[in-house]
Amino acid sequence: MTYEEYLEQNGEMTYTNRGISMLPLLKQGRDLFTIRKKGAERCQKYDVVLYRRPPESYVLHRIVAVRPDDYILLGDNCLNKETGITDRDIIGVMTGYVRKGKAHSTDDFGYMLYSRWIVLTYPVRRMCKLIKSKVLQIIRQ
Repeated sequence: MTYEEYLEQNGEMTYTNRGISMLPLLKQGRDLFTIRKKGAERCQKYDVVLYRRPPESYVLHRIVAVRPDDYILLGDNCLNKETGITDRDIIGVMTGYVRKGKAHSTDDFGYMLYSRWIVLTYPVRRMCKLIKSKVLQIIRQ
């Protein structure tokens, strides 16, 4: 059963993530996230969405910009933004998560503060990661 089929039948699902793109919010093998089926409404900046990336992979990333016809998305731990993601690609929106065994809602003040902070600090975090990468590259040579 695909994620789309599951959400169509149940309206929401709780799942665990794979990978490091949503660190430090979600850690693989430890944390869970809950997704509700996306309705007809447009998503908003700071929403974390589950979307389909062709051919058939699924990605959980944050919306950092809403444009008239698409969205710009970015994982909290990623350097490169993804553009051209449309409403047709998005299958669900995160409504909550369980981190270190404690449940949180995306409506919590602390989470909303974190969301804005992670988007606001992206340029600085990107620069630091690029510098670190170059330094490590020089050390290896």
